[in-house]
Amino acid sequence: MISHHFTLKQIEALVWVADLGSFRKAAHHLNTTQPNISARIAGLETTLGLPLMLRDAGSVRMTPRGSEVLAQARIILQEATRMIEIAGRPDLVDDRLRLGVTELVAATWLRPLIVRLKEVYPNVSVELTVDLSRNLDRELVSNTLDLALQTAPFGTATSGNIDIGNYGYVWVAAPALAQQLDANDVTQAALIKHPILTHTRHTQAYLEVVEHFDTKSAGAMRIVPSNSLSAAMHMAMDGLGIAVLPRALLAQHLSEGSLSEIPHSWRPSPLRVAARYHAERAATFVRDAAEIAATCAAGFEGMPLDQVK
Repeated sequence: MISHHFTLKQIEALVWVADLGSFRKAAHHLNTTQPNISARIAGLETTLGLPLMLRDAGSVRMTPRGSEVLAQARIILQEATRMIEIAGRPDLVDDRLRLGVTELVAATWLRPLIVRLKEVYPNVSVELTVDLSRNLDRELVSNTLDLALQTAPFGTATSGNIDIGNYGYVWVAAPALAQQLDANDVTQAALIKHPILTHTRHTQAYLEVVEHFDTKSAGAMRIVPSNSLSAAMHMAMDGLGIAVLPRALLAQHLSEGSLSEIPHSWRPSPLRVAARYHAERAATFVRDAAEIAATCAAGFEGMPLDQVK
């Protein structure tokens, strides 16, 4: 029988070494040792009677025949997962999900997402990374993340993509500062008398804010970028400036009255959020996690997503 010649652990090791480009990284992901991974690959190569990988100065490259075997190995793992699906036993999936999210996701509906994932896949552990979207993009490309919940624009395309929605912006300030401004329509000239708190440099929102205020009347315009939306929000709460941030992040503080909305007619383009992954090699639970994320976002009770067409 074929099972006497090689095992799913050998197939799994082959796939992860190829995807991560390192025996050490594959060992870490599979929660084993590097010698074990090396032994599994060597055993598979011996059984098949051909070299599958070329090892050179710490890097790993597939041989031409090895690439063909790798493609079939992915199918084998997918079919093994399919057996678990047929049996209705997601508890048999013992793996880890390397999940990357932006701060907006972390501050809004990440908690119900993690809870739901634990309910559906009790033996899948989540390794969480919270970072800027452009950094998550790089990690997704380098295969150090399985799933990224991030904001557009995206640096690279992915074969797996689920649109989660669009988050609109709002201008806010501490109540005492807001009372000093026109209650009906705060002008651009009135805004630029105060520091403008917003996203970090090079983000779409930051660039749009700079362009909006880039007029002769701007004068001594003070835009204060931050790679922490929460920090910008708290600075606004402390009266240190006027912030333009995603409404969903501020919903509770607007409701409690610790922040007041500033009526200014212009706002940056809504943040587009998507769940992104490599569909051609993603395990079923990764695809399921992306769909669960979309459901959790839609059911977020803070501030509904703005459906901008």
